[in-house]
Amino acid sequence: MALYKLRDFNPDYRNYFDNQDILSFDLYNGSDKIGSIDELLVDDEGRFRYFVINTGVWVFGKKVLLPIGQSRISYSDRRVYVDSLTREQVEQLPEFNNDMLIDYDYEENVRGVYRRPSTATTEDANYSTNVESTGAVDTSSTMAASAGTVDTSASMATPGIYDRDTYDYNRDAALYNMNDRDHQNLRLFEERLIANKTRQKTGEVTVGKHVETQRANVEVPVDKERVVIERGSVTDMGRPVAPGEATFAEGEVARMEVYEEVPDIRKEAFVREEVTVRKEVDHDRAVAEDEIRREELDVHTEGRPVVNKRPEDRI
Repeated sequence: MALYKLRDFNPDYRNYFDNQDILSFDLYNGSDKIGSIDELLVDDEGRFRYFVINTGVWVFGKKVLLPIGQSRISYSDRRVYVDSLTREQVEQLPEFNNDMLIDYDYEENVRGVYRRPSTATTEDANYSTNVESTGAVDTSSTMAASAGTVDTSASMATPGIYDRDTYDYNRDAALYNMNDRDHQNLRLFEERLIANKTRQKTGEVTVGKHVETQRANVEVPVDKERVVIERGSVTDMGRPVAPGEATFAEGEVARMEVYEEVPDIRKEAFVREEVTVRKEVDHDRAVAEDEIRREELDVHTEGRPVVNKRPEDRI
């Protein structure tokens, strides 16, 4: 399971600790200050797993991991107490640096230093059950358990206990569980989806007009007048006229006005179409789906204690 720095996992981590910056707390063993808290590591589900502690008083400049269950937080003193931590353990713990990748093997080395004889005895009991079925015994692992230490390389290779694929933090409850006495102000959180909307510009529409030119033909009927002169023969051609009938007046003319129609063609503008531009709002629903997490309280009891729960917590 991957581990993450608390400040990277949730920048608002102070909400978990009554708005106090637990990453600035001092580290104490009894009444002696032995170092400081540098970081808090959480798993994929946001559960606290390790403090990164700087043990400069005991081993100068060495940073190691402290399982959360081995600590006692005091918000009034702004301290984290590790009464069971020893200098020898710090010297045995693998060093931590910010750039390293924490894998299963590294965590096993850390757990091997913190495990107590009772934990090893429990694992021996589980292992004994496996021995009955397989007929094999790992003597080095048994000797380590009886001496109060755990050889992590042996336990990792031992079948029937666990490996990197089957390990669960609940196997080491003493290292990772947080009890009410030592961690009184821890809050349980759950996630929820927040639906909101913002107005953003998705485009722009510009409505204008331009002129298109084309040729148009129109026909107008026009009338033109013309003069037609016709000459014809008379029936009594050669008949003499009466005296005085022929005047022979010089300059006598016949006048006739001639007209024609001229087309009057011009252009005029008129309204062809009217365009109205407006905006309309289309209503729709946006559906978002995601996984949300919720913290539940783990209550472990021994014996038959009376535990009062709120009605909504009862099953």
